[in-house]
Amino acid sequence: MTVVGEGRRVDVRKTYKLYVGGAFPRSESGRTYEVRSARGAFLANAAMASRKDARDAVRAARAAQPGWAGATAYNRGQVLYRVAELLEGRRAQFVADIRAGEGLTGPRAEAAVSAAIDRWVWYAGWTDKVAQVAGNANPVAGPYFNLSSPEPTGVVGVIAPQRSSLLGLVSVIAPPLVMGNTVVVVASQERPLPAITLGEVLATSDVPGGVVNVLTGRTAELAPVLASHMDVNALDLAGAVDADGVTWGDLEALAADTVKRVRRPQGDAEPRWRDEQSLAQVLAFTETKTVWHPKGT
Repeated sequence: MTVVGEGRRVDVRKTYKLYVGGAFPRSESGRTYEVRSARGAFLANAAMASRKDARDAVRAARAAQPGWAGATAYNRGQVLYRVAELLEGRRAQFVADIRAGEGLTGPRAEAAVSAAIDRWVWYAGWTDKVAQVAGNANPVAGPYFNLSSPEPTGVVGVIAPQRSSLLGLVSVIAPPLVMGNTVVVVASQERPLPAITLGEVLATSDVPGGVVNVLTGRTAELAPVLASHMDVNALDLAGAVDADGVTWGDLEALAADTVKRVRRPQGDAEPRWRDEQSLAQVLAFTETKTVWHPKGT
């Protein structure tokens, strides 16, 4: 046993909680699991979310969605940009989390954190531009205005990438937020620490509680809950391609029962977040409303 009086100290082993509805609840099951580094060393304990925790997260996301979607596009951009500022302030912790979890060198971990922050800023900049790019006035034969405008889909369930614990996470969380969707994300099962730290960043930002909800635990247990939940409107299966015990086709079949919009994995275990950031990922979680209005005389 380590004795403080002999010049050594007792290790303080952190046990992290979930991030749901702007708060940090324990899993209702009381379960936790050990998070280990790429070399097998103990890093922390993480909450092992249950099915009920997933349902609670969806409820929080649904409650927050109208307010987030109802904010002005410019305001959403300001709020998301503030998150990037806070990410920059926690850079050292993110670098340490990635180095330990992914086994990267210091320079590569620094590069991954920089890419994640830059990508968050890039998506934040789209909030007040999407309507101009994706919306339009349609030509019609008659004395009418016909206007198409993009709108949020609603609550988006996200299976986070398993290997890219921060850049991949940002690449699947940020796009739905641009248009006013809210998110329930299942973090990387083996490398959840960057997602947990991101939850702490969001809690101290201007992002309203419930807009982003972070679940840690077994992907195979939580993913089917989101895929089949009737109050989840869309599903991003990016992380299902290399998650243990998860078949993305089975999740897509569950989603079909409730007519969800589904974004499939991009083929292999090194998908789109490595080099890609695109407006298409924002538009994947939008609906188009078309309005007719008489021109008058």
